Amino acid sequence: MRVTPCQAALAGAISLNLLLLYCIWRAPGGSPPSCRPPRGVPGITVLLRDFEDFENDLAGTARSFASLPVPVLVMAETVPYPPVPLPPGVGLFLLRPEADRPPPLAHPELRIRTRHVALVPDGTRAAPGLLERMREALEDKAGDTRLVAAPVGSTPLRCLDLQLEPRAWTARYSPGTPGFCRAVEGPAVLLLRTRDLFALPFPLTRPVPAALFIQAAFRGWGLRLVTAAFPAARRPPVSPHSRWKAENLAETRRRRLMRDLSVKREVLADGRERWYGCSKETARCFGTVHARTPQYLLAGRWTPPCCLRALRETARHVTAMLEAAGIRYWLEGGSLLGAVRLGDIIPWDYDVDLGIYREDVGKCRWLAVAAAGEPVEDPQGFLWEKAAEGDFYRVHYSRSNRLHVDLWPFYPRGGVMTKDTWLGHPQDVEFPESFLRPRVPMAFAGFTAMAPNDARRFLELKFGPGAIENPEYPNPDIRRLGQD
Repeated sequence: MRVTPCQAALAGAISLNLLLLYCIWRAPGGSPPSCRPPRGVPGITVLLRDFEDFENDLAGTARSFASLPVPVLVMAETVPYPPVPLPPGVGLFLLRPEADRPPPLAHPELRIRTRHVALVPDGTRAAPGLLERMREALEDKAGDTRLVAAPVGSTPLRCLDLQLEPRAWTARYSPGTPGFCRAVEGPAVLLLRTRDLFALPFPLTRPVPAALFIQAAFRGWGLRLVTAAFPAARRPPVSPHSRWKAENLAETRRRRLMRDLSVKREVLADGRERWYGCSKETARCFGTVHARTPQYLLAGRWTPPCCLRALRETARHVTAMLEAAGIRYWLEGGSLLGAVRLGDIIPWDYDVDLGIYREDVGKCRWLAVAAAGEPVEDPQGFLWEKAAEGDFYRVHYSRSNRLHVDLWPFYPRGGVMTKDTWLGHPQDVEFPESFLRPRVPMAFAGFTAMAPNDARRFLELKFGPGAIENPEYPNPDIRRLGQD
């Protein structure tokens, strides 16, 4: 079939109209943008993100930076309430998704067209030329620098190093060295390239500085300090109620951020620790364990530090109760292996195992009640119960948090220690009673526990030769240590 010039022209016109209609349909608000991806233009957009609705200096901060002039955007989940009279030209970017609109951060370049952005804390005042100096420091600095920070107010920023230990769910801060920072302490304006900000999975999550520092550290980004400071606004004293409200919101946001970033412990530069994982009032951090391989091992991580802390506390409590009742116990299986290797729980273990003499069970009131089939909570909130899987006992950290110590009742038969429940674990074997005559003290999880008298021979009987020197995950058929 031969196409005439008229038909070709008509087909071209139809195609062009369809392309224009597509561009209009994809544009928010119906205004047709260019079908070419927008390219960053020189300049800096100021983003105001860290502020409270109920008490803020948002209008003053926006007015100050809008006078430079630079584009200023207020980033908020919803429209600030009580209403804030924003200066003319200051935009409002709503971050909470709505069912009838495109995702707000799907195309941030449609709202932020400059090559650089500055995240400015509430109550900051503009300093002419300082944003440009920060941009020059970013672009002139060789190496891995992707962030530049400048202080707000008269107190200099403290340079910090930040080391992430993803396998241990930990962020560790320490004093930084001049010219090498991963984080700063103190109120700061942070400047970076727009494309870098929106390449992060959590670009505008609050608190913004902590979110940026941790995500930057994951990527090996460096941070450079500028000593010149932005002025801080003079603000009236905050009421006690507002301070309490702000502190509670800040704590809630930080916990949510750490959950999103899979950080369960922060070790601060002064040695203090912040914990974000499970507690006695919450469920543990992981679910039911299948095939002796907890989910976190499949994700390339080890036992969350909050869970290890709870296991240590439970083990200390249980052994103290057993000793007070005169029950003969000893470290068993992987717990003994951890004591010999590290003096602690193996860092990927999810419970603690103790052996006990079956004839001693009745000496402990909590075990006696559990043996009768009734779970019982002791005065410290630990829950004692008979295990559903067989003839042994579990002591849980609490009713809510089921991290536990397993108590395995053994009894002697012809000089050999045996028991009635075998779960098919490779190390689940009988052993000579001579290992327990006598039992010996051994450092474990921050206290002293009792252990078999020849731990190496006992462990090699259970796990095989070289068990101490060759660590391995509980079920190598599912996940091996070397795969991490």
